[in-house]
Amino acid sequence: MGKRIENLKKGLDLEKKYTVKEAVAILKKTANAKFDETVEVHMKLGVDVKQSDQQVRSTVSLPHGTGKTKKVAVIAKGEKEKEAQAAGADIYGGTELIEKIFGGFMDFDVLVVTPDMMKDAAKLGKTLGPKGLMPNPKSGTVTFDVAKTVKELKAGRIEFKADPQAIVHAVAGKISFPEDKLAENVQAVIDAVLKVKPSASKGVYMQSVFVSSTMGAGISVIVEQKTAN
Repeated sequence: MGKRIENLKKGLDLEKKYTVKEAVAILKKTANAKFDETVEVHMKLGVDVKQSDQQVRSTVSLPHGTGKTKKVAVIAKGEKEKEAQAAGADIYGGTELIEKIFGGFMDFDVLVVTPDMMKDAAKLGKTLGPKGLMPNPKSGTVTFDVAKTVKELKAGRIEFKADPQAIVHAVAGKISFPEDKLAENVQAVIDAVLKVKPSASKGVYMQSVFVSSTMGAGISVIVEQKTAN
């Protein structure tokens, strides 16, 4: 893979920053893997993630989806369980589903829990937490609005979070997407991260942005933003 990326880089001006549309065009032009590569956006932020008031975590609904249909599981009871089923949840149930997951069942991409079930679901933290699958109010996966949440997740809603190095990595679609739709997805991710800039963040918030495909080189993207005093 090293030689492939080096060859790709030879045709790029690595000192130049490109518009989102230009960067996407380059990605599509240089992608030559034998599978449909995933396109990602990587954003280095000017925040101190160790500070509770500088955490960056939210969701964004990609206008054209991710290119992959998520398998959604819902822990709920009564009418909310029926709502999950009607909305298209792949797996749904109450305490019996909690026990099934506790026993090792992991055949889902995202888990939604209603607030009244969180006390029972709390014991799943040690199992799901390390895998990034534990429901959280900040990611919109602890909610009574089950139908809307399931539909949005199925349509391409993704979660993003700054890692310990203050970098956000987010999926923006597949390389097979039409150029304009892929560019719109990338821009939606960037806009969503800009929108949740912590008020405690000073200086340049979004320090650098790169887009890349699974087997491709990172392309630097221009981002217009205001610098806080």
